[in-house]
Order: sequence, then structure tokens, then C-alpha cells
Amino acid sequence: MKELLLIAIGSALVNNVVLSQFLGLCPFLGVSKKVETASGMGGAVIFVLTLSSAVTGAIYEFILSPLDITYLQTIVFILVIAALVQFVEMFLKKSMPPLYNALGVYLPLITTNCAVLGVALTNVQKSYSVLSGIVNGFATAVGFTIAIVILAGLREKMEYNDIPQSFKGTPIVLVTAGLMAIAFFGFSGLL
Repeated sequence: MKELLLIAIGSALVNNVVLSQFLGLCPFLGVSKKVETASGMGGAVIFVLTLSSAVTGAIYEFILSPLDITYLQTIVFILVIAALVQFVEMFLKKSMPPLYNALGVYLPLITTNCAVLGVALTNVQKSYSVLSGIVNGFATAVGFTIAIVILAGLREKMEYNDIPQSFKGTPIVLVTAGLMAIAFFGFSGLL
């Protein structure tokens, strides 16, 4: 239990996928204009990352390793992630059309989100069991959600600030993300 807690804290805060490893920056910067949209993207990433960690971990442990075809792991992982994202996209389109429309092109980009594939490959690289991999995937997704919601909140507040013309738009967002990365670096002393 202690090991799972350390994996969770390490994945969510210390090794935050966006602010420490710089994976998943496309949706992080693109969907973080409004808190509602950012939290919706975070929820979708939590679902996809947790399920993909479970499925890819089981496929690797029970199919790829015993058959000694681990060289196919990247292709298999991408196919699993793509199928899960399609499921999330269909679900959101049917049950939550406003969120589906707000996420726009960034929802299918979860398929190519390097954070999702990165977690699946990290689980294999660190030899995590299926349960440890699920915890790692869930905690990583929670860390992504924390980061994107914080950035969205800051961006909403920055709309009303007097920002120099040369910093308006993308430059101030990148500066803010850099300062957030420095702040999250402070969590490195936890573990």
C-alpha cells in the first residue's frame, strides 16, 4: 500500500507529466482557456489514461511477454489508446454535446497525446504490475488535470489584467506555464 501511495504522489505532483516531463503540452496549452473546458479535458484524460494503463498493462503482461513479442508494444499500445479515445468521443458526443463541441479538435488529439503513450511505456519500463500501472496512470491523469485546471484559472484571471502588448496571447501563457513548472519543482523534496 505504501508503494502505491508513493507512486501516486510521485506521478501526480513530483513528476507531473506536463510540468516536469513536458508531455501532453498540446491539450495543456490549447484547452486551458476556460476552467470548465479544462476540467472536461481532464476528466477525459483521467478516463483514457486509467483504462489504457489497465488494458496495456494486462496485454503486455499476459500476451506480449509470454509470447516474446514485446517489440510490438508501441503499436499495440497506440491501437488500445485510439480505441479508448474513440469510445470517449462517442460518449461525449451523445451525452454531453456542449463539452464535446468545446473540446473540439483536442479530444481526438488524446489519441496522439504523448502523455498517454508515455505512461503506458513508463509502466513497462519500470516493470510495474497491472495494479501499480493503473495507480500510476490514474495519478498521472490527476496531475495533468490539476495542472490544466490551474492554468485555465490563471488564464481566466489574466484576461482582465493589463499585460504589455508583446506578452499578450501565447507568450504570457508560456511564461505562466514556466512559472508553474518552477512551482511544481518544489514538490521534488517530497519523495
